[in-house]
Amino acid sequence: MGKGRLEAFSDGVVAIIITIMVLELRPPHEPTWEAIRPLIPVFAAYVLSFINVGIYWNNHHHLLHVTRSVTGPILWANMHLLFWLSLFPFATAWIGESQASALPVALYGGVSIMAAVAYTILALLLVRHEGSDSALAKAMGADVKGKASLALYALGIALSFVRPWLGIVCYVVVAVMWFIPDPRIERQLGER
Repeated sequence: MGKGRLEAFSDGVVAIIITIMVLELRPPHEPTWEAIRPLIPVFAAYVLSFINVGIYWNNHHHLLHVTRSVTGPILWANMHLLFWLSLFPFATAWIGESQASALPVALYGGVSIMAAVAYTILALLLVRHEGSDSALAKAMGADVKGKASLALYALGIALSFVRPWLGIVCYVVVAVMWFIPDPRIERQLGER
C-alpha cells in the first residue's frame, strides 16, 4: 500500500505533540526577571524535547523518502513510534515542574530510549520490506549512531539517580549527535 497516509498522519501527530508541549509553557505572573528564573528548567526541557521531536520528524521523513510502500506491520511500528513520541509532552512537563528531579529525568530517558527502540524497529521493518540491496538498507548500514544513542539513553537513566544533571547531559549529547541531519540516506540518493 502507499505511504502517503502514513506520512500525513505522522506529520499531524508530530504537530500536535509540539503544540501540546508549547501549551505547557506558562508565562510568569510578574513582569520581573526573578519571576522567570523558576521557569528556566521548564523552558530548557521544552527546548530539548522540541529538538528531539524535530529530529525524529526529520529522520522519519528521510526514512519514508526512500521507501516505496508500506505494509500492515510497518503501519503498527509507526504507531508504536508515535505512541512514545506522544509521551514527550508529559515527560517534559514533569522535568520542568520537578526542577529536574531524579525520577522525572529518568522517566524522560525511559521515554527517549523507547522512542529510539520504536524508531529502530520501524527502520528494520522498512529495510526488510524494501530489501537488503535497497538504498535504505545501504544507508542504514550498521547504524552505529542509533546503537550509541540507545547506550547513552540507558546510561542517562542510570546516572539520573546519581545526579539528575548527568542524565540530562547524556540526553543532550544524543540530541547533539542527531541535530545535524543524518546524511546516509541523502548520500544514497546521490549515488543512484
